[in-house]
Amino acid sequence: MRKYILTVDQGTTSTRALLLDKEGTCLFKAQRELPCLYPHPGHVEMDAEKIWISVVDVINELRILGGVSFKDIAVLAITNQRETTIVWDKNTGKPIYNAIVWQSRQSEEICNRYQEFTHLLQEKTGLRLNPYFSASKIRYILEHVPGAEEKAKRGELLFGTVDSWLIYNLTEGKKHLTDITNASRTMLFNIHTLSWDKQLCDLFQIPVCMLPEVKENATDFGIASFLDSDLHIYAVAGDQESALFGQCCFNKGESKNTYGTGCFMLMNTGSSPVTSKGGLLTTIAWKIQGEVTYALEGSVFIGGAIVQWLRDEMRWFKESMESEEYAERREEMKGIYFVPAFVGLGAPYWDDKVRGAIFGLTRGSDRHHITRAALQAIAYESKDVIELMKQEAGLDLPVLKVDGGASANGLLMQFQADILQTKVELPAMIETTALGVAYMAGLASGLFRDLEAIKKARKVSKVYVPSMSKEEVDSRYKGWKSAVAGARLFQSDDE
Repeated sequence: MRKYILTVDQGTTSTRALLLDKEGTCLFKAQRELPCLYPHPGHVEMDAEKIWISVVDVINELRILGGVSFKDIAVLAITNQRETTIVWDKNTGKPIYNAIVWQSRQSEEICNRYQEFTHLLQEKTGLRLNPYFSASKIRYILEHVPGAEEKAKRGELLFGTVDSWLIYNLTEGKKHLTDITNASRTMLFNIHTLSWDKQLCDLFQIPVCMLPEVKENATDFGIASFLDSDLHIYAVAGDQESALFGQCCFNKGESKNTYGTGCFMLMNTGSSPVTSKGGLLTTIAWKIQGEVTYALEGSVFIGGAIVQWLRDEMRWFKESMESEEYAERREEMKGIYFVPAFVGLGAPYWDDKVRGAIFGLTRGSDRHHITRAALQAIAYESKDVIELMKQEAGLDLPVLKVDGGASANGLLMQFQADILQTKVELPAMIETTALGVAYMAGLASGLFRDLEAIKKARKVSKVYVPSMSKEEVDSRYKGWKSAVAGARLFQSDDE
């Protein structure tokens, strides 16, 4: 009897596979770290074939750890880093260029060509003109690979975000598909008509024949015949939308923040899109059983990645989880602010040129103080987004649901509750990105009856309650704003 859900969570720094039971409990997990490539300042790329290999590796490891065969697995679900762009040859199945990662700024010059279309792009896609999204990345590849333009026009090239690339390989080239959440992050998809927009494709000179077919989230994406002749892919979703679903934010106003490589705050806005005037994104949260749910999103480019930088480049500790204990080794030195704008600033600033800076150092400052300031920076960046989101949606935020690797850091979560002056709720399973798409696959396959059944399966591990005074919060946040302003005075000319 098939009794398990296999979820693949393909992220920027690692690929994970989780084996869950029908109640959504994680039984086994396997993980592979993946390197990013930095060929030039501001450029971030990955080897697309290594992404695919890592998926095969973690699935095989998971089967060995769990002692299960594919005959035990009811459904396969996929969630992935969004916007990361892959173009491959239809005839060979090989990528023609490295995957350009969502963080990369290498298509900034291309975006500059389209400044006059900023309003049109936001109106149709809910997104801001920025190299963050896929359209300018596709154009970059077509312009920088010899012969690519002609091949694309002849229908010989295919584009996909990571989900499409994995579906294509899992189905052995039989399916070129994406889901509606990943499509909505390309800057080529109209979130009102729910289709690829020919005007935008023509604007970026991207042939529509390159684009995958778009499906709703909880449905059949084909048979993963590379693995097993009877294993269906029953759900696909972008990582942040999947996390929103995994946190059971099914009602309007419910919100979550994922602390991964970046930080991603999403608020469910119901069946109608809310257009932001202050730098937030309007996106599709999911489409299930024909009904579309929208969300407001704010993206912080550098979240947990700042801890990885302290670990890998500064070499202050060996494991990211050590950062909490490391920061606690000294009494807090107030007034130190770390602005981690390594690849610019996301919402609400959207400043690609600013670079990282540390303010307020004294002779007594040391690496422990800087580590604490780095952790606090993640909370400050998130507050920037959350305050704007509350204002634009016209909704309060009594509870913030959190997940992602850095949400396991108690110092960070308590400071987040303090600086927000709101409760922070940590689920028993912080892998909600993987959990959300597993829930979707369970709905599609009948393992879960409805949303109420999913809500009953969710468990809370800990609630952080604010303990800082409003006066202290106001003072600290004012200092953060001054630090951001100071960092923005220096503009990089990397390109």
